[in-house]
Parts: sequence; C-alpha cells; structure tokens
Amino acid sequence: MGIYNSADFISEAKAHPENFYVIHYSCQSLYDDNEALSPRITSIAIAHYATEQTVSFSTHAIAEELHIPREFVRDRFDEVERELLRGFYAFIRDRRDKYWVHWNMRNLTYGFEHLEHRYRVLGGNDAPVIPVERRLNLNDLLADRYGNDYASHPKLKSLMELNGGIHRHFLTGEEEVQAFQNNEFIRMHNSTLGKVGFLHSAIHKFISGRLHTASRGFGVALDRIFEGGYAKAVGLFATVITIGVGVWQIILWLKEAIPKGS
Repeated sequence: MGIYNSADFISEAKAHPENFYVIHYSCQSLYDDNEALSPRITSIAIAHYATEQTVSFSTHAIAEELHIPREFVRDRFDEVERELLRGFYAFIRDRRDKYWVHWNMRNLTYGFEHLEHRYRVLGGNDAPVIPVERRLNLNDLLADRYGNDYASHPKLKSLMELNGGIHRHFLTGEEEVQAFQNNEFIRMHNSTLGKVGFLHSAIHKFISGRLHTASRGFGVALDRIFEGGYAKAVGLFATVITIGVGVWQIILWLKEAIPKGS
C-alpha cells in the first residue's frame, strides 16, 4: 500500500514493521565553505525498525580498512568517501522496495539526491535509486498528526528534549562541521548513530501513542488515547462487558425456554 499521511504510516508500520528502515547521515558544511562544490559525506547510519539492528558506514572505519593514517584521511578523502558510498548502495540495492524513514532528507542540499550526486562525482555510476514514494519524512508525518508546532526549532533537538533529553553524542550542524575540520570522525559517526537511534525510538513512541510533543488540543489528546495503552484497556473492558451481557442473555433465554417445575 502507499503511505500518504500519518494514519497510513501508523497502520502500515504496525502491520509490517519489517518493511521499514530508518536512515540518517552526516556531512561537511551545507554552505559554501567546503573545498568541493557539494558537502562530502562522512557517515551514514541505517536502523531496521523491526529488529533494531543498525548498519553504518563511517569515515574512520573505511579509512582503517584502506590503511590510511588519521593525518592523511583529509588528503585521500575521495577514496574514503567513494568506498563509503559504494558500501551504502550495495546495502540498499535489494531494499529499494522498503520504506525509508528519514529526517528532512528532501533535496540536493541534504537528502537522497545529495548522496547520489556525491557518488556520481566520485565516479560511481550504479547508484540504485530509492523511489520518492518510498521515502518518508518523519518531520512531515509528525506535523500531519500533531500540527506544525509539535516542537520548537530546531525540531529534532527539541523533540529529543521532550522525550528523554539530548543524546550524549548529539552534535549540531555547526559542531559537526567543526568536528570534520578537527578530523574527529568517530565523534561525527557517534552523533549520526545517536540521531538514528533516537529516530527509531521516536517512531516507536509515535506508533504506540507515547511520543511527547509540544502540541496542545482535544484532537491531539484523543489521538494519544486511542493509539496508546488506554485504547487497549478500553477495548479489553468493552470485550468483558460484551461477554458478560451475552452470558446474561443466554441465562435469561434458558430460564424462559425451560418450563417451570420440570
């Protein structure tokens, strides 16, 4: 089925959680202060929603596999980035028909097109494209359910604060740029892993009606009630009442059907 709104998403993720992957990545500055015309990719993390298993592709791991010392990684970043993206596309090649949940990966500046572009720049010509209808922006889904004011800007960080606090490895965009300049590639990768882990947790809470947002209103309250544990309790109570009424009706019918004194 196609997913066009938050209700579709919740229904499909409950029915087929194995069909969902969560993705996030880090890169250089999104502005014009890079040596290349587009930001280099430094790490990509993917979490399978059903199993919670995470696969990642990172600068430090690739550089180590290529036997490149830390001090020469920046000089040989074309090799590292090309191998990082090659591994990423090898992973998604047979999973293009799945749903890919992301956070604002929507264009050439930051998104799936950016990843494809960097791979082509580095000589890759076999990038398997994830169809646009299989890309689901969690930010849009939450706004569809709770309204655009479900969290203050920056929304990802604010949503973390509302749901347990900022992850200890979280880096802002500016901090990631500084980490890249300092060759702190493990630090950048840990931030990416922390963000994809939070997105996975946020999706789980969203589907179960336990996600905390800044939204207010009767409609939002009803959504949380009927998606969460209250709905299960109400459903169980209604089932018990129905069974009890049914048994009572049977008893009354038997009393009327059996002649007195027999």
